[in-house]
Amino acid sequence: MKWRRTRRRDPEIAPDEIFLDASNAPDFDRARFEGRLEKPLSRGTFLTLSLTLAFLLGILIIRSWNLEITNGAAFAAESAHNSLEVTTLFASRGVITDRYGNILANNVAKADGSTIRNYPVPSLGQIIGYVSYPKKDSHGVYYDTRETGIAGLEAEYDSFLAGTNGHILTERDAFGNIRSEGGIIPAKDGGTLKLSIDAPLEQLFARAITDVARKQHFMAGAGVIMDVHSGAIRAIFSYPSYDPNVMANGGPAATINAYNTDQGYPFLDHAVQGVYAPGSIVKPFIASGALTDGIITPSTTIDDPGFLSLPDPYHPGKTFIYKGWKALGIVDVRKAIAWSSDVFFYTVGGGFGKQKGLGIDRLDYWYRQFGFGRPTGIDLPEEASGLVPSPAWKEKTLGEPWYLGDTYFTAIGQYSMQVTPLQIARATAAIANDGKLYTPTLLAGQTPSYVTVPVATSTFAVVREGMREGVTGALAQAINLPYVSVAAKTGTAQTGVHNQYDNAWVEGFFPYHNPQYAFSVVLERGPNGAGEQAVNVMRELFDSLHAANSPYVGGTATTTALAP
Repeated sequence: MKWRRTRRRDPEIAPDEIFLDASNAPDFDRARFEGRLEKPLSRGTFLTLSLTLAFLLGILIIRSWNLEITNGAAFAAESAHNSLEVTTLFASRGVITDRYGNILANNVAKADGSTIRNYPVPSLGQIIGYVSYPKKDSHGVYYDTRETGIAGLEAEYDSFLAGTNGHILTERDAFGNIRSEGGIIPAKDGGTLKLSIDAPLEQLFARAITDVARKQHFMAGAGVIMDVHSGAIRAIFSYPSYDPNVMANGGPAATINAYNTDQGYPFLDHAVQGVYAPGSIVKPFIASGALTDGIITPSTTIDDPGFLSLPDPYHPGKTFIYKGWKALGIVDVRKAIAWSSDVFFYTVGGGFGKQKGLGIDRLDYWYRQFGFGRPTGIDLPEEASGLVPSPAWKEKTLGEPWYLGDTYFTAIGQYSMQVTPLQIARATAAIANDGKLYTPTLLAGQTPSYVTVPVATSTFAVVREGMREGVTGALAQAINLPYVSVAAKTGTAQTGVHNQYDNAWVEGFFPYHNPQYAFSVVLERGPNGAGEQAVNVMRELFDSLHAANSPYVGGTATTTALAP
């Protein structure tokens, strides 16, 4: 038997089942929808609404896919590049001039509106340096907006010369049309760098060094002329030099390749970065120390037979022979400087017989008092320190003890002694000005800075007399001139595996009675027997100055313009 559950009916009548009574209609509040029946929406209406919403959602998804996925990267790049564009306003790099305002580096406009760096005095290549220009990618967009100094003063004072770039913000629409320009930040041009260099003197000095070096087949060379009362550099040249215009412009490639293969190393600033055995030009400095320490007096004499002979302590019956360049006989300190007596300075440096010597410790002391073995502090990058050899250095470097012969050779500027031409000019200026060892400067108007070499004025006077005798009657007679009085010391240092090359040196100051300028010149790696040629550089320079009626040699000319 099937049981069927009967549904119990609710006796209550639901409100929506009540029939409207037309007689009650006027009593309904129509604003509250009283008296109206609710009618559900039809299935057709729901279907139509759902299809419409689905269609719109599909369009939104397709559009989003197109914007974000298909073309997202392209639209993002276009938006970033075109919507807000930054245009660089390039700062004009500062001008470099000599002490008289002659242009040494400036900017020249090109046909396309850009500028390039111009260097009217190429002989100053290693000193002035050159620049690297802003760089663009393959689309012509700058990825490097700086004009950067690469070498020399362009690098040393890069931030001062470079200035600060500005920019303009430009807003464009999707079609590339400019909608607005604003946010202009103006460029700040670089400062003007005024040097202590005398460019006309520089040109003559460079020509003299180049002429002699080429004629006498020297591989390289350098020279410095310094104001003895301030340390200001008036002329400085390194041979062979490079043309900074070529380097800044990146060509011609053949010229740059020639620089790279030149055995004279044009990219090395031989005046500041090159180190050389000084040879006999150290003798005035050793004489100053020996006189001050009381090792000798101005009247002390030593016999120079052309050599020193010492018994070999390790091999009885054998001797060490230390040769001089020439037998000079009895010499005092003045004659020893003028004629460059090796035997005199062997003896003064290391001692011989009854004559006491300075010894290596005092040699080291006096060399360092004159600024050797450390940078001068000039405002140029990568200055070399040079080397003053010592027992500690030899033990560390070579693992060998120090011998008396090492002291002898160090006393005449040989063995492992190394100096720069700038160091020599600075030390020579200290002899000329009674002991002020100035920090060399290349900027005009800098406050002079110096340390004092502890040597008496009377002692410096004796040394200067010896250097003057070197010009009036000894090894530097090539610059014994009627129109300017010069004091000088020459030197030769042998180089090469078999000492087959000569480095030629000259140092000095002028005018003798009222010193104003010190100089040093080195000619590197010339043929054997060419060690006296450096003095001819100064002879050519003095003759050129005399022909120009220059105030440097007592003339009255006032022109300070560059040579054409």
